[in-house]
Formats: sequence, structure tokens, C-alpha cells
Amino acid sequence: MTMLGFGSTPTYPQCSKTACREEAKWVVNWRNPKIHDADRIKQWAACDDHRDELYDFVAARDFPVSITPFGIEVSEI
Repeated sequence: MTMLGFGSTPTYPQCSKTACREEAKWVVNWRNPKIHDADRIKQWAACDDHRDELYDFVAARDFPVSITPFGIEVSEI
């Protein structure tokens, strides 16, 4: 990973966890079935350390959720 200087932008996808600046290697794919149709999938990028935490946050709400490697698209969950 490259160190970031003041005011620079990362050259890699960052984890969606608040204040995490690590490289995202996973995607947590989810949707709220009460407000989104099956084709509306939301995505959170996740590093190795936060992947399970982000998944558990969504799963605790009984939302459909899956984890895929970063860059793999899903069309349904």
C-alpha cells in the first residue's frame, strides 16, 4: 500500500468502514427488501479486517447480504 500525503487521493479502493483507510479486497452486497426491489443492490467495500463486521451489521437486520471479492459484480442476492 502507498502512503498518502496531505491532500492526496488514494489510488486503490478504500474500505467503507468509518475512518478506515485500508485497501478494500471484498464487497458486501446487500439490500433492504422493504424499500428496494431485488435488482437494487447496495455495496460496501471492505478490507480484510472489517469484512465480517460490515456483513454482520447488515445480516443482523435480516437484509439479504453476500460477500464477493472486490471487482466481482452480482446481479441478485
